[in-house]
Amino acid sequence: LTSIISLLTTNDLLRSSCPAGWRKFNNRCFIYIPRTMTWARAQRNCVSLQATLASIHSFQEYHYIQRLITTATHGSPQTWIGGSDAQEGVWLWSDGSPFLYSNWCRGEPNNYMNQHCLQMNYGESKCWDDFQCDQHRPSVCAKNI
Repeated sequence: LTSIISLLTTNDLLRSSCPAGWRKFNNRCFIYIPRTMTWARAQRNCVSLQATLASIHSFQEYHYIQRLITTATHGSPQTWIGGSDAQEGVWLWSDGSPFLYSNWCRGEPNNYMNQHCLQMNYGESKCWDDFQCDQHRPSVCAKNI
């Protein structure tokens, strides 16, 4: 009986933690991907990890992801996250969650030269910017625990 209880407890711990290299915040796991790629390729890469490009739902979550990037890079590179507006002006998260929180830079999103993908850490304010999806950026993936 003790072995069964121990096994169940271990399984519960495994379910509530993140895979190696991933970092936990609330009920999700995040990982910074330093290799630069287009937004679509970054999303496919996240899917290959059973994840999606990160959606962000609060200032605290955004700040956590910024710290994750800073820890990995010792900087604040512009980085892909999971927002896009294939239908101009209708921003959606690639994981299907509601797009309720935003941290757009002043004057953004502006769709300059058909910008439909969301990068974070833009400009001095390290806020959000719509950008051309075919440009290469590092990325952050997220998955639910």
